[in-house]
Amino acid sequence: QVLLVESGGGSVQVGGSLRLTCVDSGISFPVYALGWFRQAPGKEREFVGAIRWSGGTTNYANSVKGRFTISADNAKKPNTMYLQMDRLRPEDTAVYYCNRGQDSSGTYYPGTLWGQGTQVTVGP
Repeated sequence: QVLLVESGGGSVQVGGSLRLTCVDSGISFPVYALGWFRQAPGKEREFVGAIRWSGGTTNYANSVKGRFTISADNAKKPNTMYLQMDRLRPEDTAVYYCNRGQDSSGTYYPGTLWGQGTQVTVGP
């Protein structure tokens, strides 16, 4: 059974930083990619960013570009992805989810497998 497990959430002050981790117990394939999404209370789940495993290409939502950085530890097994979040804002408060999907020409296509989520709260 393939599992995605997120960790690293917590409470932080405005302007602070957090690093989230996603561990994927499955195997990779040529267009394999992992993505981060988030869902705030009363809002739909939205794309944050993703990384293509082969080549390490990343892409981000405009709302986090320049503040968030996705990276992968290719030497580590199982596959591990990170989300470094800097200069956090109150509007970044949400449950953050990891997703296993595909990357095609720089566009991330989410799959059906999701992690359980990790809460990030940004306060004054």
